[in-house]
Order: sequence, then C-alpha cells, then structure tokens
Amino acid sequence: MEKKLLTVLITLLCSLTSQAGRVVTDSIQSTILGATVRYNVYLPSGFENGTKQYPVVYLLHGFTDDYTAWRDKGQMQTVADELIETGEACEMVIVMPNAGGPNVMDTWNGYFNMPGWNYEDFFYQELIPTAEQKYRCIGDKAHRAIMGLSMGGGGSTVYAQRHTDMYSSCYAMSAWLDSDGGQQRQEGVDDKVYLVSQAVKNRSALNYVSNADNATVEQLRTVRWFIDCGDDDFLFDQNVQLHQLMRQKRIKSELRIRNGQHNWEYWHTAIRLALPFVSQGFSSNK
Repeated sequence: MEKKLLTVLITLLCSLTSQAGRVVTDSIQSTILGATVRYNVYLPSGFENGTKQYPVVYLLHGFTDDYTAWRDKGQMQTVADELIETGEACEMVIVMPNAGGPNVMDTWNGYFNMPGWNYEDFFYQELIPTAEQKYRCIGDKAHRAIMGLSMGGGGSTVYAQRHTDMYSSCYAMSAWLDSDGGQQRQEGVDDKVYLVSQAVKNRSALNYVSNADNATVEQLRTVRWFIDCGDDDFLFDQNVQLHQLMRQKRIKSELRIRNGQHNWEYWHTAIRLALPFVSQGFSSNK
C-alpha cells in the first residue's frame, strides 16, 4: 500500500512539474538610457519545445522595488501556473522590466521620460521590440496588455492612455496617478525622487482623462480598463477619482474596492484577478 501511494505521489508531482512555467532573467544594453536594463520574463509550460506565438503582458513594479519584485514578493509564477492550469487565464508571456530600486534618492525610478533618463523612449523603442521578437509574442494590440502596482499602476495607466493602439487591456493596482511634484533635497538640486515626482505630475493620468477631447475619448474606449485599490490605501482617492472621470466621459472601466492596504498581501490577490481579466480581452479579440 505504501509503495502504491508513493507511486501515485511521484506521478502527481511529475504532472504538476510538467505544467509549470518558468521565469528567466534577461537584459538589454540600452542606447537610449546608456545602461544595461535587466528584466524578468515568465514563459508558460512548453515554451522551449515549440514555435507557438503568445499574447504578452507587461507587469510593472512599484516605487522602491525592481524587476525581481513580482517574481519574489508577488509569487506571480505560482499564480500564473495555477490560473493557466485551471483555464482561468490563457497561456501568455509576462514581461517584468526594471524601472527602479530601493535606493530611491540615487537610483532612477519611474516609467516616464525625465531629465537624464528617457525611460518611456526605452520602453517603446527598445524593450518592446526586443522582448516580443525574442519570446515569440504575437505583438499586436489584440494580444498585448499592461498592468502594474503603485508606481507601476500609474505607469501602466498612462502608457495605455497614450498608446491606445497598443493595448487591449490595462489593470491598475493601487495606482500612483498624480503628484504634487515633490520637493528637492537641496534647492536647485534635482534628486531622483524629486524628478520622478515631477514626471508623475507632468504625466498625470487624472488630467489626461479630464482634458480628453472627443477623439481621445474614442481612443480610450478601445482599451478595457480595470482599477483595483484597497479601502485603506493612501492612494484610494486618486483611484476612485480616475474611475469617476472615466464615467463622466462614458469610458467603461471596472472598479474594485476591496478590504486592504498598500501592500503585497493586497497585490498578491490582485494579480489573481488581473490575469483572467486580460485573458478575457485576448479571447474577445480572436
């Protein structure tokens, strides 16, 4: 009996292992940034043995984190494997780029162009073409989505707003959508926290919707929007305001206010909602 039970357990383990995807670490030598930029990529089970092309999701980290955050803190590989296995999410490639680090005063953070660091140019001119070719992504609007948390939630929202032709869906978690511009450490010295705060202010997702003309509104309606924020999150008001502005412009968006704060406990649950949401977008575009 014990031998039979052991055989069953081994068979089950092998079955689960065979269904697992994997996360690989890669890098780009960026001419635009003058730096090597690392990124992680989730590849679904069977990627290495075929020629299949996949939808792609860009998964953005938050302020003080880096490209390892979603893998290590968010456990996204486990979540993606489970959701793909159950059919709640489709097979996809998930790209997790680096846009920061914990030493915020002296490390570049942020997804927007700022003096000395043109990250948005890098993202569209270097990262997307390189990653999508290398990892067999379908590479069109119908099969591309973007999501992120906090700074990455704001980054994903602004990217989808200003590049509506490139994304089918955007899922914003606890998003940093606007800023008062911050303060310099020393008068006249633009430290990196000040610069990213200025960049968020200049790229305000709230102002973009508020000021959108009819043509821009029509473009925004071509993206599926989901706003997800905890009821005790310090960015709660911004997230609710974005949803209200979109309602006023008749831009359809989903809003979820769940019990929670600005932390990984909340975002670990959010990613379980986000991957099925973007998968539905990919399916509806077939």
